[in-house]
Amino acid sequence: MKFGILMHEAQDDVGVAVIDLKAGDEIGAATLEGQQVGSMVVVQDIPLGHKVAMRDLPQDKHIIEYGRAIGRATQPIGRGDHVHTHNLRTLRW
Repeated sequence: MKFGILMHEAQDDVGVAVIDLKAGDEIGAATLEGQQVGSMVVVQDIPLGHKVAMRDLPQDKHIIEYGRAIGRATQPIGRGDHVHTHNLRTLRW
């Protein structure tokens, strides 16, 4: 299986695409330490460096990356969806 999603912590809600991902790709995820976290089918095209939802995320959920909340979902986000400014609002401002 091809790995293309990097996660900072195995429990994070999102991972980062380390290659350009295409809708329909079955792709593996691993942590920085190389721990395999599983695989998924990517639902949308996701460019290199952008976030991927690792599980279904309901609207208003605080999204976890790096083991801490980085923002909240502004709409429901499905597993394998692209997570970016269109559906994630920072908690900082």
